[in-house]
Amino acid sequence: MGPTGSGKTALSIRLAQQFNGEIVNCDSVAMYRDFEIGTAKPTPEERGQAPHHLFDVINPNSYTTAGEYGRQARDVVNEIAQRGALPIVVGGTGLYLRALLDGFFPGPERSEDLRQRLRQRVERKGSPYLRRILRRLDSAAAEKIHANDVPKLVRAIEVCLSGRRPMSEQWQQSRDPLQGFRILRIGLDPPRAELYARINRRVAAMFERGLVEETKHLLEKYGDSARPFLAMGYREARQVAKGELTREAAFASVQQAHRNYAKRQMTWFRNEPDVHWISGFGNDPLVQQEAMIIAQRAV
Repeated sequence: MGPTGSGKTALSIRLAQQFNGEIVNCDSVAMYRDFEIGTAKPTPEERGQAPHHLFDVINPNSYTTAGEYGRQARDVVNEIAQRGALPIVVGGTGLYLRALLDGFFPGPERSEDLRQRLRQRVERKGSPYLRRILRRLDSAAAEKIHANDVPKLVRAIEVCLSGRRPMSEQWQQSRDPLQGFRILRIGLDPPRAELYARINRRVAAMFERGLVEETKHLLEKYGDSARPFLAMGYREARQVAKGELTREAAFASVQQAHRNYAKRQMTWFRNEPDVHWISGFGNDPLVQQEAMIIAQRAV
């Protein structure tokens, strides 16, 4: 685990090579097909160095929940273990990691009538209005969901109203921890200034590689409502494609969004138990050596 840009992919591949491992994606946006540049997925060359799972498995016009991810990921890690290999879960989506390790309550059935009414509210008053509603119903859940993430806000409000109590309280009482594994958590914690500089360079590379052009193509292929367009980077690139934002303004906005996201990720991961934190980036040979020592001791 670790913030965006910390080198999780490089470290995971090195560990997979050392310990007969297979990599399981734990990044929500990387699960969607065809969205490449803005997701920083492992390259084809990187995927060729170790088996990778749960990348490119969702149609962009579909939507998956953390609970659904948890069930899929549990199936995958069990299959990997049955082959005698080591599952290595890698990513920065803390809620998905929690669903995999701690379980996730199924929640009440969806109410299309309620969902439609909430979407209409968004059209009239904007997504921050939904977040204010959720904050009154469940302040803990509201703090963990971005104000622009309409599907998650809608689902959280739906769960609170249908269950007649806060979603976070329902989740605590419905946990189903992963069984049959010893869990080793390794976290990357690079120096903040160096991380932000790397994030800025990564965003610059995304724009140079054609993030806006890719977004235009994806808009033509999937339409404006494709789920990944809510993700940072694609959200701003879509605005450029529509003439709503200049490329320069989008570039600065994406850099800031990634820096803010990295900060939120570290706040979340700091609450994970028993993490072996390593100061540095995952592509640093010294960091990789330290991680391998930690893993070897756990074997």
